[in-house]
Amino acid sequence: MDFSYSAKTQDLQKRLISFMEEHVYPNESVYDQQLKEQPNRWTEVPPVMEELKEKAKQAGLWNLFLPDSEYGAGLSNREYAPLCEIMGRSLIGPEVFNCAAPDTGNMEVLVRYGTEEQKRRWLKPLLDGEIRSCFSMTEPDTASSDATNISATITRNGDDYIVNGRKWWSSGAGDPRCKIGIVMGKNDPAAPKYEQQSMILVPLDTPGVTIERMLPVFGYDHAPHGHAEINFDNVRVPAENMIWGEGKGFAIAQGRLGPGRIHHCMRLIGAAERALEEMCRRVAERAPFGKPLANQGVIREWIADSRIDIEQARLLTLKAAYMMDTAGNKEAKAEIAMIKVTAPNMALRVIDRAIQAHGAAGVSDDFTLAAQWANARTLRLADGPDEVHRSQIAKLELKKFQ
Repeated sequence: MDFSYSAKTQDLQKRLISFMEEHVYPNESVYDQQLKEQPNRWTEVPPVMEELKEKAKQAGLWNLFLPDSEYGAGLSNREYAPLCEIMGRSLIGPEVFNCAAPDTGNMEVLVRYGTEEQKRRWLKPLLDGEIRSCFSMTEPDTASSDATNISATITRNGDDYIVNGRKWWSSGAGDPRCKIGIVMGKNDPAAPKYEQQSMILVPLDTPGVTIERMLPVFGYDHAPHGHAEINFDNVRVPAENMIWGEGKGFAIAQGRLGPGRIHHCMRLIGAAERALEEMCRRVAERAPFGKPLANQGVIREWIADSRIDIEQARLLTLKAAYMMDTAGNKEAKAEIAMIKVTAPNMALRVIDRAIQAHGAAGVSDDFTLAAQWANARTLRLADGPDEVHRSQIAKLELKKFQ
């Protein structure tokens, strides 16, 4: 396995780092301030975001996540990993480059499984950053870590499908630019277990679609993006909105979640790297007991352990990316499961140490640490909880001895 970065990746790294330093980091506080000043944080997007997106387009730093060169940059998972890491250093970074979830996963679904008409109507405006999207899979009343439990229904009715059910944690649905959702539901309960589900495109302005509430995360509402609980009440959509075909929902979910999981892990490594840098700067300048905190033994242990944690997670993520590139997502399922457990827990440890080193300032909004910690904690649940991934890893390990 060769984890050295290609010349193309190294060039993009330099350009991304320069862009982040010149445009993204200085505008994090501008974004937050503009959001606070808006009369309704759910109906308007801070103007600076669209300005940054336009600059990223002009700089050729757009849609880097798509391996298909027809639509994206044509990068492999290994090539994209260090770039995604750089974007993940800022909570607003991924959107600036049109590389933010859930749009990335939804675009990948449309590229892989969408019809030409679906691509024309929904993929193109998503690629251009003109609209945003949501993914409605998780349900409040079912154990959604097993997708076969999903109870929402997608029923054929003539030339249409009728969608009924309640979803939550549909990230992005609060955004005024969110125009389309990919909804997963059962269309045939009598079919084999993994062929009962389908995925269908539902425009959010369709009659019967109601956003019941926006769900905060540790007090952060993440406006204007947000995480919605949505009710689908006899929502009628054309049959051509079905993705791939009836009974393909579980297969699509598996195809979508592999890249989605590794992208989350890449971004978390970036968040942890930035937290470590901020911790080192902080302890070098603070001297509460007559000498810099950096001279305290426990602080040096935090720094050393954080560097070790980050490097281990990065190498495991690169191995998973290598496996995905060379053997395919199915063969890389153990590595993907391992990084999905490793990266969020690693990021939480590193960010927590940085918070502690900052004292009370660490839990404030003066630094990005508290918000990054809250985001990292959600990723022990999103795209499958740790316990499910650990079970999968153990199952695959035990299989070697059976």
